[in-house]
Amino acid sequence: MSTRKYVRGGRNTFRWGGVEDKSMLELDGSDGGGQLLRTALSLAVVTDTPFRIESVRGDRPTPGLAAQHLAAVNLATTYCDAETTGAELGSETVTFEPGDRRRSSLTAGIDTAGSVTLLCDTILPIAAVADDPVRLRATGGTDVKWAPTAAYYRFVKLPLLAAHGVDADFDLEATGFYPAGGGEVTLTVTPSSLSRFALDSRGDLERVDIYAKASTDLAEEEVADRQASHAETRLDGMDIPVDVASVDYVETPSVGSSLLLRATHERTVAGFSALGERGRTAEDVADAAGDAFDRFHAGNAPVDEHMADQLLVLLALSGGEIRISRLTEHARTNLDLITAFGSDIEATPGPGDTYTVRATPHPAVR
Repeated sequence: MSTRKYVRGGRNTFRWGGVEDKSMLELDGSDGGGQLLRTALSLAVVTDTPFRIESVRGDRPTPGLAAQHLAAVNLATTYCDAETTGAELGSETVTFEPGDRRRSSLTAGIDTAGSVTLLCDTILPIAAVADDPVRLRATGGTDVKWAPTAAYYRFVKLPLLAAHGVDADFDLEATGFYPAGGGEVTLTVTPSSLSRFALDSRGDLERVDIYAKASTDLAEEEVADRQASHAETRLDGMDIPVDVASVDYVETPSVGSSLLLRATHERTVAGFSALGERGRTAEDVADAAGDAFDRFHAGNAPVDEHMADQLLVLLALSGGEIRISRLTEHARTNLDLITAFGSDIEATPGPGDTYTVRATPHPAVR
């Protein structure tokens, strides 16, 4: 099988045309983390393109596949009966050749607190353009660092995607904090009609909803209540309409807490999460989420910084445009990889530090 490599674009404007042959893509993971691998897996299945990625998570202190990345490889492999090599813990090179079969019922488990929402992100773009429903039951961490929390996924990401044609449900059966995990979620995606993204402006802020949660071990100290109360007081002081949507105490293998502020605007929704940890008070957690909201509120981008990264694959498939607060190196690297799979996409500077990312619909889903 022949091979082809991708080349990174310039620093200020990125533009690439479609790639039509099905030879083995040679990808370099040295400048990124697990997102590059997940993006490659998703697009490989959608475009029926085999790839080989070297230096997986090469910029991390411990490179190679960790438990959650291995689970993503195994999940994509199972979904399409792919031929895979390098699917083992610590592996820094993975090859993936999609097969012809498509499964509609999937299970994936991470023994650690590896993120289940990132597993969902691996299958979501695939399922959004699939002909049949896809149901994933995943176990692991639901509210952990460096990943969308379960509340963010359910109340921010999926509602935003629903407005662009993605028909998906997300059920949380059990919460899993670091380090034991033990959470369980079910993602169900039915055949969808993706519409072009048109996230150029957000409109006026309508309200902020607060979702607070803590393990039952923290109920006596009223940690979830204090998180919600402090966040509410802070937002009230800014004359922002605010509602405490939920305050929950849940049975979990590990002690922990989480908080989500969901900002609903006329044309979009954004989210700001924070997690409790040893030495961090409930009020500190509320302030961390509040600070993130303040930074977003002071600007005018229609999506929060984390959502901007998460939308790139679906934007590449459906086409349209998204204005983002800034183009991070993480996003630049992900865009480079996305174009290797045939996307016609560009990111151009806008007012202030914003960028507008534009794409035409991918040939595989037109």
